[in-house]
Amino acid sequence: MPLTREQIAQRVARELQDGFYVNLGIGMPTLVSNYVQIGVEVILQSENGMLGVGPYPTEDELDPDLINAGKETVTEIKGTAYFSSAESFAMIRGGHVDLAILGALEVSERGDLANWLVPGKMVKGMGGGMDLVAGARRVVVMMEHATKEGKPKILRQCSLPLTGKRCVSALCTDLAWIDVTQDGLVLRELAPGITVEEVQKKTEPKLITGHVKTMQV
Repeated sequence: MPLTREQIAQRVARELQDGFYVNLGIGMPTLVSNYVQIGVEVILQSENGMLGVGPYPTEDELDPDLINAGKETVTEIKGTAYFSSAESFAMIRGGHVDLAILGALEVSERGDLANWLVPGKMVKGMGGGMDLVAGARRVVVMMEHATKEGKPKILRQCSLPLTGKRCVSALCTDLAWIDVTQDGLVLRELAPGITVEEVQKKTEPKLITGHVKTMQV
């Protein structure tokens, strides 16, 4: 059975390591803040100038002055720092972000990423995507494996304008965990009840399969 958005976030949260500085992209990636494992200390960075983003607030914790880059209300952790967006992007461009977790419209078999523009549709701008894929030490993508029409979003070559080339390290979708390697896309984990054949049917490039595990969520 395909994973829910929350289950995808839970799986990706297991990639967070103690001491990491992490940027969560707009949309599904922001859910990861709710699933940081107990005992793991990470500092979540938002490019609007907040270092120390906490989980989503409960109703009695709402503070309209505390927002992330997607203009959603958030909480702060002890020691949270605030600064200008210029300083925030200096942190990103300086290579001080250990992990960027982003959404995607398309990903190619080489790890190219398209996540900011669909021609002909309204767009607010690319945000910090291009800086993050160039500056972060590792990029993990969260997304649905296929479009609502069932068309693959993991392609041999992206058809939409690129955010970055060869920048994605791994993908977690509602069907699988896939690593991007020099040899191609390696299928590592399957969502419970999902088969290799189901994933391949919704993936344009040929997947490399070997020892594939069932995802723990």
